[in-house]
Amino acid sequence: MDSLLVINAKAKDIGGFPVRRALPAIERRMVGPFVFLDQMGPTQLAPGQRLDVRPHPHIGLSTMTYLFEGEILHRDSLGTVQTIQPGAINWMTAGRGIAHSERTPAQVPSTAVLSGIQFWVALPESHEEMDPAFVHLEANELPVLADRSVSVRLIAGAAFGQGSPLRAPHPMLCMDVALSKATWQIPADYPERALYVASGEIEVGGVNHAQGRLLVFPAGYLAQVRAISDARLMVLGGDPMEGPRHIWWNFVSSSKDRIEQAKADWKLGRFAGVPGETDVIPLPE
Repeated sequence: MDSLLVINAKAKDIGGFPVRRALPAIERRMVGPFVFLDQMGPTQLAPGQRLDVRPHPHIGLSTMTYLFEGEILHRDSLGTVQTIQPGAINWMTAGRGIAHSERTPAQVPSTAVLSGIQFWVALPESHEEMDPAFVHLEANELPVLADRSVSVRLIAGAAFGQGSPLRAPHPMLCMDVALSKATWQIPADYPERALYVASGEIEVGGVNHAQGRLLVFPAGYLAQVRAISDARLMVLGGDPMEGPRHIWWNFVSSSKDRIEQAKADWKLGRFAGVPGETDVIPLPE
């Protein structure tokens, strides 16, 4: 059997906000359809500081935003205006092309904390050119399985006899797991699975792992997790994709030529604009 793969997330700075990037990594490009995992914060906003990501484009993927603390206001070229709060999901499918912005809502106090995860989920080749779409699910729409020491929110896919209402075109799993000094086993329902330590410290296979580590499990691995402290974990995975994906800036595709086309389209203003926005992030040179 293959051995457990451990990836240490790399520290990045996105518009003045610290993030940890666990995917893609040199050691592993994808887990199931997941091609990107950034942990935002936790960051306490300084007076006057706001998340301020101007409109930018995507193709060939769905973005999934999930917050632990704080709020983000999403606007996109479909005309969507949606605030996301902890425990809810913003699921934006780019398909053939979408543009969106992400900002701190005006009503959020200057002392607020922002903390969460953004995933990019590759679309199967049959869906890469689908029409763009947006889905928002509130926290109370997602199944939660809890006892005294373990709480599992099922964001996507099926586990423990429950299923998420999120409809994705490729079999996938995503769960938010809170452990309070307990032992818990990750379901083995999907061939590709990984666990990201968002906070706290855990032990797997006799080795301790702290915040910022992504553990990628071999197929069939019985992943027993013991929380050494209170811990917050994200479990992700799914069926393998039918082939590799190319990533350049915000574009994901099975075709390098398609990414070149998207670069030209953004540079020449061929993407639909985001209503109410006047500025955009230019194509990196």
